[in-house]
Amino acid sequence: MLLAVDTSTAQVGLALFNDAQVAAEMIWHSHQHHTVELAPALAELLKRTGIALNDVQALGVAIGPGSFTSLRVGLSFIKGLALARRLPIVGIPTLDILAAVQPASKLPLAAVLEAGRGRIALGWYKFEKHVWQADGDPQVTTVDALADSIDKPTLVAGELSGEERQRLARKKVNVQLAAPSSCVRRPAVLAELAFARWQAGKVNEPASLAPIYLHLAGPIQA
Repeated sequence: MLLAVDTSTAQVGLALFNDAQVAAEMIWHSHQHHTVELAPALAELLKRTGIALNDVQALGVAIGPGSFTSLRVGLSFIKGLALARRLPIVGIPTLDILAAVQPASKLPLAAVLEAGRGRIALGWYKFEKHVWQADGDPQVTTVDALADSIDKPTLVAGELSGEERQRLARKKVNVQLAAPSSCVRRPAVLAELAFARWQAGKVNEPASLAPIYLHLAGPIQA
């Protein structure tokens, strides 16, 4: 059994996953209360499923980009569990979670997350070898700048307000917006990605696993 935690933004997610099925999944929006909500939410999830924390054999965590504080909460929580219970950790870039659920396409994919102050975190992907693969490093930009940069048919998916979706939709010739249901970061998808890496022996050292932060010049890991 693998436990996955995503606290990259205001959306928080938990999932319990084994190779056969998603045992449980929980998603909610937190109003900057990640620290006090995460542990009780996990306790409730375990209670509802009848799964004990002792049944968890590995941990998956979204490592960003995202909110500085939010990412720290999730990563600290997972590292604490890993050290206390000697469990392996797998870190998954947050934008990879969004990309993974999009349908196969020959078009480029722009995966986006809220980055605060009217900005978005943007990652470009291309579909190769039956999966979406990152095409370059993530960056910080704005919805308007993204719209202006798109000059050919492109898929766009991720955290966007209704007003931002409308602004992108004005370029309907080139912008293909994913449905809102395909723009939700599913912790079960994070869990599945982490489970595959765990089974392949691709785990991270807790001490060196760090969140991905972005600034205007590009990506930073700290």
